[in-house]
Amino acid sequence: MKPNQISLPVDKLPKKWYNIAPDLPEPLPPPKEPSDGPSRMEFLGKTMIHECLKQESSSDRWIPIPEEIRELYIQAGRPRPLYRAKRLEDQLGLKKVRLYYKREDLSPTGSHKVNTALAQAYFAAKEGKEALVTETGAGQWGSALSYAARLMDLDCIVFWVRAVYDWKTDRRTFIKLLGATVYASPSNETKIGRELLAKDSNHPGSLGIAVSEGLEYANSHEGSVYCLGSVLNHVLIHQSIIGLETIEQFKLADDEPDLIVGCLGGGSNFGGIALPFAGEMLQDKRECEFLAAQSQAAPNLVSGEYRYDFGDVAEQTPLLKMFTLGHLTEMVPIRADGLRYHAAAPLVSALRNHEIVKAVAYPANEEAVFMAARMFFQSEGWLIAPESAYAVKASIDEALKAEKAAEEKVICMNISGHGFLDIEAYRDKLGIK
Repeated sequence: MKPNQISLPVDKLPKKWYNIAPDLPEPLPPPKEPSDGPSRMEFLGKTMIHECLKQESSSDRWIPIPEEIRELYIQAGRPRPLYRAKRLEDQLGLKKVRLYYKREDLSPTGSHKVNTALAQAYFAAKEGKEALVTETGAGQWGSALSYAARLMDLDCIVFWVRAVYDWKTDRRTFIKLLGATVYASPSNETKIGRELLAKDSNHPGSLGIAVSEGLEYANSHEGSVYCLGSVLNHVLIHQSIIGLETIEQFKLADDEPDLIVGCLGGGSNFGGIALPFAGEMLQDKRECEFLAAQSQAAPNLVSGEYRYDFGDVAEQTPLLKMFTLGHLTEMVPIRADGLRYHAAAPLVSALRNHEIVKAVAYPANEEAVFMAARMFFQSEGWLIAPESAYAVKASIDEALKAEKAAEEKVICMNISGHGFLDIEAYRDKLGIK
């Protein structure tokens, strides 16, 4: 019997994170200060973890993973398995195309976000911080950082996009069970939040607003430090553990992917699985394509401009060169709200600018992606997060396209999270009573 699950032994857990920056076709454009106002670089230096900021500008290809973090990774279930999706292949009638998926939903909090949450919490504790402050969209990052903070005996404060905070009551309970304090964003806890609520008391919020609140709160509370769950270089470096494991698992499977697919809002899970493969491609070690699946509610890689922009609504961050819709863009809430961010990570944006990364955006009504998720559930048996459904939908579309062209192809998709706390979204989008 050839098993569908390809597992990596614990002793093969990577000992270093991968940083694609030195392998990019050209140097990554550095952060910039805006033309007026206080220094944003100095502001980040006061509000963020110093070790993470050091990694942010690192030109080292490999960054050692501290032994304590590797132990935390193992406790949290790493390495995670890679699966061959044979039942989904059969349901789609595939003969030429092979489908695989990486199981990042198997973390204690149900998503890939734990990979950087554990690292950031560890570094914050080493620097003597007492509280972690952050934003969250779908709630996966807020859950992950709350979990990591508890393991490090730190407090955690989460600003959660109001449109999602209001309907994800079970995930809110999950986060609070971990001891975190959660505020619907925009909130009355910050100046930017109060200003927005004064204009609209029912403001749905956005990730950009929640980032602004988290930064402002961390800056005004002694012993607090701000942690970001996506976009920045150090986050994607930590997430490279996904792709590094997957590379070794494909060796065990005696196969090679032709296409890597992941959903993308800011870029952490997509970058996590794609960048190690892209790095090998840039070093002429393999051939591979990369596809980011997005929502038309926030199609930053599809419709955005590659230019400098702020990462938050209140303009507290430095200017970063990314594919952006504009930091003040209003975006309609969706069920996969983790994808509703105005800009893509600078590292992913640089690859998109060189046409190494391609992107597709699906309608904001989300009917097609939830139908794909149901097919995945009924064939493979795993209920996935709404965000992950975008990766599954794009993979199915690419598989059927290749099959119709009689093209042999191997597609690997990243399952970024589980859907156990998203039942209401499935009920809503699939009309289940």
